[in-house]
Amino acid sequence: MTTPKTHFSIALPSPSTPPILLQTPTHAPNPNEALIKVSWTCSTPLDLHRADGNLAVSAYPFLLGTAFAGTIVTLWLRPTTSPNDQPLKEGDKVFGFVSDGNSREAGFQEYITVPVHKISKLPTAKVPYGLKEAVTVPTNLVTAFHALTADLGLRLPWPKSAGFRGGGSKVLIWGGASSVGMYTMQVLKHWGYSGVIAIASGKHHEELRRLGARVCFDYRNPGVLGEIVRYLDKEGSQGGGGGGPRIPYLVDCIGSREGTVKPLSKIAERGSKVAVMLPVINVHAAEGKRPVFAADEKNVQGVVWQEGVEVRGVRAFNYEENDFYRDKLQPEIIPVLLSQGVIQPNKTRVVEGATLLERAQNALQLLRNQAPSGERLIWRVSEDDE
Repeated sequence: MTTPKTHFSIALPSPSTPPILLQTPTHAPNPNEALIKVSWTCSTPLDLHRADGNLAVSAYPFLLGTAFAGTIVTLWLRPTTSPNDQPLKEGDKVFGFVSDGNSREAGFQEYITVPVHKISKLPTAKVPYGLKEAVTVPTNLVTAFHALTADLGLRLPWPKSAGFRGGGSKVLIWGGASSVGMYTMQVLKHWGYSGVIAIASGKHHEELRRLGARVCFDYRNPGVLGEIVRYLDKEGSQGGGGGGPRIPYLVDCIGSREGTVKPLSKIAERGSKVAVMLPVINVHAAEGKRPVFAADEKNVQGVVWQEGVEVRGVRAFNYEENDFYRDKLQPEIIPVLLSQGVIQPNKTRVVEGATLLERAQNALQLLRNQAPSGERLIWRVSEDDE
């Protein structure tokens, strides 16, 4: 395959300016890197936060995209490198979670050059789907692992022994039908955490019970907080308690001041650990309206936590600070979980458009409209691939 010297990328040219198509150099791989032709990508709320709110964008042009799925074109592995049990090779179908803003690896471009520790090989012989489904996995599954281990301190030993059970400690997932929520629940189920409480729209409850929720509550119900408290009171009278918080672990998969953070602050008790997806949104982006974010998850205006509640903001890009997960999570753990059927990709919604730029713009508009529900927005990057 002839690799072009340049290719097209989707970039933000300046603050609060619509994305543009940018011609970008194609980078040859350094040792332990792969050059990948991208077939599919997917959009996340972070893209909207970057585009409409200039969130953590220090320099322009800023290349968008935290996920990719495609084919390895060129690979440079050091002789001792073996990213997983079946080392990567040219022609492999792969996917991964990468850093946006990085001209080498940001996901919204035709060719990317990625360190091998950020690459998962699609187990094509063991799964009944392809790259367009796999692209939904890496960003939010990495986020789920990081939130559960780094922020909540839960044990997810790898390799997982047949006898390991996380136990019945309650873990409340607010936003259970979000992408992060669904992957979080699948991980908890596999590692034997049986006390999962899911908060989501009622239309998703059946699916969430299948994914491991012990009980579900509908956040659309004005009395949902009272329902949760009554459930906890009942559980306590049946042998719970022990002096600790009734819900030791809480995950906010949305990060909305009014929609999730305030309600959780009324449930969390002394000793509870709360992982909040960042940024905390005070005002959601909309047509003609810029979003407003909270800079500190522990000090959100109008939110008062009980003394002794530990609140942590989830910063998924920091997962590489853990050497074990840096080396194992994407190259080994994720492919194995997929091949075993432990993790199922999200449902997808294909964003259409006549051009690469039009598809990127249409995806951003769907995010502004808060259109996705229990699904991920995916779209083609290269027209001539799977």
